[in-house]
Amino acid sequence: MKRFLLIYLLLTVRVTFAQTAVDVDKEFAFAAKQYALMLKSHPDTTRFPQSTKPDGTPDDRKSDWWCSGFFGGSLWHIYERTKDPMWKEAANKWTMAVAKEQYNTGTHDLGFMLFCPFGNGYRLTKNEAYPPILLTGAKSLSTRFDPKVGVIKSWNKFQTYDYPVIIDNMMNLEFLFWAAKRSGNKEFYNISVTHADNTIKNHYRPDYSSYHVICYNPDGTVAAKKTAQGYADNSAWARGQAWGLYGFTVMYRETKDKKYLEQARHIADFYLNHPNLPADKVPYWDFNAANIPNEERDASAAAITSAALLELCTYGGPSAKTYYQAAVKMLESLSSPAYKANLGENNNFILKHSVGHKPAKSEVDTPIIYADYYYLEALLRYDALRKKNAFRS
Repeated sequence: MKRFLLIYLLLTVRVTFAQTAVDVDKEFAFAAKQYALMLKSHPDTTRFPQSTKPDGTPDDRKSDWWCSGFFGGSLWHIYERTKDPMWKEAANKWTMAVAKEQYNTGTHDLGFMLFCPFGNGYRLTKNEAYPPILLTGAKSLSTRFDPKVGVIKSWNKFQTYDYPVIIDNMMNLEFLFWAAKRSGNKEFYNISVTHADNTIKNHYRPDYSSYHVICYNPDGTVAAKKTAQGYADNSAWARGQAWGLYGFTVMYRETKDKKYLEQARHIADFYLNHPNLPADKVPYWDFNAANIPNEERDASAAAITSAALLELCTYGGPSAKTYYQAAVKMLESLSSPAYKANLGENNNFILKHSVGHKPAKSEVDTPIIYADYYYLEALLRYDALRKKNAFRS
């Protein structure tokens, strides 16, 4: 009897695992169909898919918008999965559409704008037309670093402050690391390390939550600690926590300096153990928003966090399996009807229910292109770990 009970329990565990695991083939098949419709609705490369307006119509942007690289990057994710030449052609078309931004020194977002499309494109195709564009872009980005301040300047102005730096800026450092390796220019590497070190010093609170905006004086001292897109200066804006987690995970990958690994783990623990994180692991747009549980969720924060955790868990440690399981739970939730659109709906975006900038009443409870990008990236990372039988009991 005990033997039969053991067999039953083992079969039950296996069935449960199979039922809860994300079907990557299914999700990419859906993404391909949805994005084929997106391509059809965007016949030229002057209008970049971004979001949905309050009236339900598409909200498209130009190439100088900070999110312009995510559509091309998402197309590369689909090509990586399908190997269909159609997606390679489309991805190259939308990648080259942002090439002129390599000269843009007026933004800190060139990692998003250039490295997401060109970086993925070069990784997958070794197209030698891409690296010169990336290296020029890295030089443009590095002009925003002032060694006296020690961080890459984000916006040109915020309120009355002339040197604001946002936590999102951690996401541009992967671009500079690539440029350092490709060019042999150590300056790109040094900028990344200095920026990350000062971000740890000034952006993070004792509980490892992050401020959104740190405003610096010309000598590198802190003038103010603020928020723009969060609920309050002292709140934990959900996507900001995700940007930091992802960024410091990359810092460890590129430097192997364990202080960055510990920082990433602390951020992950803050995020996953927060009492306001819902059971489905898709956070409210701010962990401290006033009207929880009657606040909007942010699918984009969950997608970014899932992708980050699926790398962080590969670096071991006592919480590695916890990080993996949390990331999978986020993917399960995002792949469910609660967050995933129906075919042909949602202006052909994959995910619903993201929040861009609630204080400005901009992109609230709507699809946003970067949610799709990091969701697809997380699916690819999850599938790679599954194939290695990682974390399977």
